Amino acid sequence: MEKFSSSIHFDKKLFDADIRVNKEWALSLAEIGVYTHEEAERVATTLRQIQVDYHAGKLSFAKSDEDIHSANERWLTERLGDVGAKIHTGRSRNDQVVTDLRIYLREKGAEFEQALLDLQSAFLDLAEKNVTTVLPGQTHLRQAQPISLAHYLLSFFYQMQRDRKRHEQTVSRLNKCPLGSGAIAGAAFAIDRHDLAKRLGFDAPLENSYDATADRDFVNDVHHVCAQVMLHLSRLAEDFIIWSSEPFRYLEIDELYATGSSMMPQKKNPDSLELLRGKTARVIGNHVAGLTLMKGIPTAYVRDLQEDKEPLFDSVEQTLQSVRITTGVVKTIRINDERMLASLDPALYATDLADYLVRKGIPFRKSHAIVGKIVAMAEARKVSLTELSLDDYQLNSGLFEADLYELFDPVKSLERRNLYGGTGPASVRKQIKNAKELLNIG
Repeated sequence: MEKFSSSIHFDKKLFDADIRVNKEWALSLAEIGVYTHEEAERVATTLRQIQVDYHAGKLSFAKSDEDIHSANERWLTERLGDVGAKIHTGRSRNDQVVTDLRIYLREKGAEFEQALLDLQSAFLDLAEKNVTTVLPGQTHLRQAQPISLAHYLLSFFYQMQRDRKRHEQTVSRLNKCPLGSGAIAGAAFAIDRHDLAKRLGFDAPLENSYDATADRDFVNDVHHVCAQVMLHLSRLAEDFIIWSSEPFRYLEIDELYATGSSMMPQKKNPDSLELLRGKTARVIGNHVAGLTLMKGIPTAYVRDLQEDKEPLFDSVEQTLQSVRITTGVVKTIRINDERMLASLDPALYATDLADYLVRKGIPFRKSHAIVGKIVAMAEARKVSLTELSLDDYQLNSGLFEADLYELFDPVKSLERRNLYGGTGPASVRKQIKNAKELLNIG
């Protein structure tokens, strides 16, 4: 049973947060007379030394230490005797653990924020270099319309922007202090919870002691952010895997983020990107586990909630690593713009042909049908749209003139889409300017 119920192998990640919580709790106990101020200072000094010794590898866990919180209390009591044994006065493991967890997530949140900013900067830098690089835009894995490669890259910048805002909102919601809530009813000592929350870096204490220890919605908020970030990264990874393959060769993954084959010397496999896809499944699974954990328990602390941490820690670490790896991939990727340009199928300009007729007064549905017949004609003859003669076009509509062939210029096709948010170079440059403002860079 001791082995079955132990959580120290994963909740030791909360060590530093727990040290901080103990220090501030000792000060709060001094303010109500449980400790003298001299005793509270001895506790703080001893906790600092425990922290140094722990990180130096000088401390070891005992069989009786079922979690990091009991280990810290044991080490404190061994060094201070009854003074150390007073540390748990007025609190429960319930409010202590959830306070540690919120501090841990808040501090990890700062790393996460920076990692997302770095990735956004990488997308922005690559986009600036590829405003007029023409990519065969796809829908349904079929060439659809020519787009600017920068336009594609900026789509991920803005996805990360929303992810970053979701993350900021999550951290803002979780930054309230449960400490002083006890098990469910609140401490039986007149702790100043507002002052305690402020000293621990929280915006305020949680308003209801029952809610403070019973719920883990903030955990599932973090899970959701991680899952959403990973979904975005996984789709980027899928694109890059396809585009780096032999039939495409639109880009090349740097050797730092690829591996060879154990059997085939010529291979350079996009393992970093494949792992991103695989880890996405893992993070989504952790999110489902967090939701499932909560759905059938009574509204109070129960031991089931011990199981919230391992999948949470895993998702935070895997997502943070994945964002950093993606940043490295984007920074070192090599773009083959000539290959992209050469692969453009003239059929990509079918929409431009339909728009050409619309500008001459043909309703779009009719122009769409006319161009559909022209596409069918080209396919039947096994030629491209550019290889059809002007007479062929005029057989379908007398409104076609010799200038229709200008529609097949990829850069001009982009320039026809300079509306707000479009793929035209002027529009893309405005998106880049806006993106820089969002990142507060010049």
